[in-house]
Amino acid sequence: MRVYLFIAAVAGGATWLITPLIRHIAIHIGAVGRVRARDVHTIPTPRMGGLGMLIGFVVAMLFASRIPFISGLFTANHQAWVVMAGAIMICLLGMADDLWDLDWMLKLAGQLLISVFVAWGGLQIISLPLGSLVTASPTLSMAITAFLIVASINAVNFVDGLDGLAAGIVAIGGIAFGLYSYILARSSPSYASMATLIDVALVGVCIGFLLHNWHPAKLFMGDSGSMLLGYLITCASIVMTGHLDPASLHTSVYVPVFMPILLPILVLFLPVLDMCLAIVRRLSKGQSPMHPDRMHLHHRMLRIGHSVQGAVLILWGWAALISFGSVTILFFPVRYVVIGFLVAAAVLTVLTMLPYLRRRIPEIMEEDAAYSKHHAAQHVCPQSGRGADRPTSEAGNKSRDAGKDTERDTDRPSQA
Repeated sequence: MRVYLFIAAVAGGATWLITPLIRHIAIHIGAVGRVRARDVHTIPTPRMGGLGMLIGFVVAMLFASRIPFISGLFTANHQAWVVMAGAIMICLLGMADDLWDLDWMLKLAGQLLISVFVAWGGLQIISLPLGSLVTASPTLSMAITAFLIVASINAVNFVDGLDGLAAGIVAIGGIAFGLYSYILARSSPSYASMATLIDVALVGVCIGFLLHNWHPAKLFMGDSGSMLLGYLITCASIVMTGHLDPASLHTSVYVPVFMPILLPILVLFLPVLDMCLAIVRRLSKGQSPMHPDRMHLHHRMLRIGHSVQGAVLILWGWAALISFGSVTILFFPVRYVVIGFLVAAAVLTVLTMLPYLRRRIPEIMEEDAAYSKHHAAQHVCPQSGRGADRPTSEAGNKSRDAGKDTERDTDRPSQA
């Protein structure tokens, strides 16, 4: 564990140190995003922070390759180098988008090519949870691997809308997934695990970048960063789920979490949910799936009344609940996990809706009071109206009678 903590510290320290330099480079070359209608920030801020994150990750991996405990992971096969090569390519693609705002179809084509390259290099899902664990054909395995990588890349990209949101969610998912992969690796002859190594380096990178990206952010990660995070966390899950030996694990333990299709969704539940909602929403309006709008989860949180920091912290809480809940269910009785999950979900639901309730409850009370007064007035007025008519009519009759008497009295003298 100390080795992994050291790697995380190296990744975080390198990212934290290099990010200010990347910020100056981004300003110098013009990688400063203009304020768009869908953006939350109001001041043009440099992006391309993903380059600093990439440098931190590569430095940590190079350090790891020289540590005896885990150096064997780099000599046993080329998987680690394939992951780093794919990270460099995906970050370069994101940097091009940060600079020139690439067309979404061109960017998607680049993501597919890089994902196929990584799968062809040996990073593949071998078994599929179809009733019983079966071995996928090389072509099918490559296709599923590429699909998962592209989906995760875009999921993180969709949720990257508030300062610190994407980095925090990925860090939380990386911690949950890294802890489980470490526990699983302890059951093997060697504690070294490529999945754990990628996860701890990823968590370190996210924490190092968050120190510069917390609201108000000095630098945005841009597509170069969001795409890199989605790529790395999916690579870690594929490394572990793709090379588990089903015979070495009991089926009741293996199936719930080690479904290769389910794992990235659990770790990145909020980004995947936001991406699916956005695609359905845009397609229902006849728009492109990549058409920008202000209906993402973080936009809705701000519309409810949360501050930027409050919205980020609450979304982090939901991410932690889902990520750690999916892992703890394998170590504790299901009923305890479900009870804890429901209690935490209830607390988070109250916190999520609190600004809306604070504003809406007084409005409802005022509306109820106004309605009660109006209803009472309507109930009283008809009765008072009928009662008032009678005295008025009687007084009128008396006045008319008095007038007649006066006329008669006035006529008499004239007759006389």
